Amino acid sequence: MAAEPSTKAKAWAIFDRIVSDAAPEGVHTNPWIKDDSGALKYHPDYETLTRLLGVPLYLKAETTTGVPALALDVWVSYELRRAGFDADAVWPRPTAPRILPGPIVSLLEKVTAKERETLWKRLRAATPPTGAAASSANILGKNYVKQVDVVMANWAAGPELLISTKRMDSSFGKNAANRVEESYGDAKNLRLRHPLAALGFMYGLRSTIFEEAPDKAEWLIDLLQKLGREDDAYHAVSLIIIEYGAHLAVTADTDDPGDGEDRLAEAGLTPAAEEPEGAAELVEESEVDAALANLPAVVIQRARVPEDLQPGYFIGEMARRVIEATPVTHHREARFRRTNAKSGA
Repeated sequence: MAAEPSTKAKAWAIFDRIVSDAAPEGVHTNPWIKDDSGALKYHPDYETLTRLLGVPLYLKAETTTGVPALALDVWVSYELRRAGFDADAVWPRPTAPRILPGPIVSLLEKVTAKERETLWKRLRAATPPTGAAASSANILGKNYVKQVDVVMANWAAGPELLISTKRMDSSFGKNAANRVEESYGDAKNLRLRHPLAALGFMYGLRSTIFEEAPDKAEWLIDLLQKLGREDDAYHAVSLIIIEYGAHLAVTADTDDPGDGEDRLAEAGLTPAAEEPEGAAELVEESEVDAALANLPAVVIQRARVPEDLQPGYFIGEMARRVIEATPVTHHREARFRRTNAKSGA
């Protein structure tokens, strides 16, 4: 009898369907719009974000599974594909393997159908060839290796975009700033080795902080704004305020449970717990259908977020920095989409 798929495997299967439904046959809408003044603005797909955020609630996934934060990773990578960046170059990819280097993609395009089938089987195995495929991206900074949640990189250019995501749904009094403080050190570590990469930080925060700890909410928003203004830290920072019903909350320990990351594993000092790349494929389609029909309602409280922390500003800034740091012959589709933005509100 086959083993029951893990919570993360179930989440991936549902995430993949949501993203596929949002971009039928891999065709994404153009997110760029020019407002009445002619200013270029990025309009995120918030509907897809709320559906993705409903997945960990539906699965009752605890923070330590990494699934709540993974919903943000999937959405950011989806938005970067909407911005026109190559689907295989933006990690996590919309299908397994989630991390697949460009030369491997080129190889798959050039071999015969039979050879391609054999290679895919190897790449999606529980233990794929080292360096050929992975479920997470570990990037060497100035002083230590750091798992980065959303990455765009290739052999010639190196890392072009590095985005870390964090999530906090409870225990605000003790832990609201811990993730931000850690991320400041991570930014310095990555920026010093990869100064040309667009470096960003996205923080997901449950709306109950404004009732439970309003002073800390105000302080945290101010801290996030300052984090995006440092010359040697992040180029942009984003805050997403997530609202959902109290009956959907997963009971958490009063101590900081972390977000599933293992610093020692990232450094190669302990074995990393890898999810088999084909694990999501073991989830029955009927189970995915049931999940999509019963996703809990999630609301994004955009009015509470300052303009310089809005997701649209954040993703637009990340895209702009990647484009401006590369020759005109790179990222042609991303350039085309910005140039051909439609007029709108």
